[in-house]
Amino acid sequence: MPEVRKRWAALADRVDRATPRERDRSVDALRAFAILGVVLGHWLVTALTAGDGTLHGTSPLVRMPWLAPVSWVFQTLAVFFLVGGHVAAQGYASARARGVAYRAWVGQRLGRLFRPVAAVVALWTVVAAGLLLGGAEWETVRTLLKLVWSPLWFLLVFAALTAATPLVARLSPVWPLAVVAAVDVWRFGLGGPQWAGWVNVAAGWLVPYTLGAAWARGAFARRRPALLLLGGGAAAVVALVVWGGYPASMVGVPGAAVSNLNPPTLAAVAFGLAQCGLALLVRGPLARVMRRPRTWAKVALLNLSAMTVFLWHQTSMMAVTALGLLVSSDLPGLHTVPASAGWIAARLLWLPVFAAALAVCWTAFRVHEQPRPQPAGRPAGRTAAAGSGRASGERGPGPSRVISRA
Repeated sequence: MPEVRKRWAALADRVDRATPRERDRSVDALRAFAILGVVLGHWLVTALTAGDGTLHGTSPLVRMPWLAPVSWVFQTLAVFFLVGGHVAAQGYASARARGVAYRAWVGQRLGRLFRPVAAVVALWTVVAAGLLLGGAEWETVRTLLKLVWSPLWFLLVFAALTAATPLVARLSPVWPLAVVAAVDVWRFGLGGPQWAGWVNVAAGWLVPYTLGAAWARGAFARRRPALLLLGGGAAAVVALVVWGGYPASMVGVPGAAVSNLNPPTLAAVAFGLAQCGLALLVRGPLARVMRRPRTWAKVALLNLSAMTVFLWHQTSMMAVTALGLLVSSDLPGLHTVPASAGWIAARLLWLPVFAAALAVCWTAFRVHEQPRPQPAGRPAGRTAAAGSGRASGERGPGPSRVISRA
């Protein structure tokens, strides 16, 4: 154990020394917080129950609605889009200053997003085909695929917003917020079609994305704008839930008539505003904490494999659930119906097991997230700059280049 600690301390010191002084470490800390929030949230509010020879997806929020405040802690996607908008706006501005073409810039960024996705799609295509050929019930396969694919929707939205950065970087968040409000009034107040809500998938997440772009332009150099976001967003959420009839849960609940997340509602966007305001307010304390080499190294390593962690966390949970069936089909907190405080206590005990399974997936698939090596002898210039985060000035998955330098 002392030897392990010594080696970890040496690695942390190397990462710390390799990190450029001008790097805003709070940005990486916020991104890590957002990813961990999504992972832990899914592990806590997603359950698989075995019955009639099939697996069914459910949630403790169905039978224990008083757990809704848990979703307020773990619904952190707004912070992810905030950081994404900030990094993309800064990166694109830097790329333009260096003469890097838009096509090269956006190709590099989208490549980082979608290379890890290919491994997930390939594996689960094979698994699904194998299950069906082996006689598994379609309901079981559909439940598993839904858990794997449904989190990927945000990647498509994030990719679209990233590609549109030159168009939306200077857009005021007021405009997409107004679209979300108008769509909700149409749907819930005027009896409009429910499909209209899907407009909010783009408009809703464009709000924190444009806030991130405004942050890159220095709009939150003072605390007052962030305080207004926090206070105004929180007040709006309370009003919408208490008097507007919106659900208290900020994540989807199976069987619920209205979901705040699928598609995003005005309540979810208001909650995101409050969350973004809080994130912007804690930048200073976070930056100070990130000066500690060991703490910063953990954040850097997580950012290095952020997409791998996100893409494989549901697979890890399902793998543990499936292996548990070899022991019993009634393991508390794993296969049982989430309907009591006992289930919550049992589920908390399973979290380290999920994390261990995720570590196995991380070991196997993290290579797909690593930057592609530059061909030997590649000439410097615009093309080389476009293929390198260092040359273009982007943070991107910044810790990757920090660690690669160490």
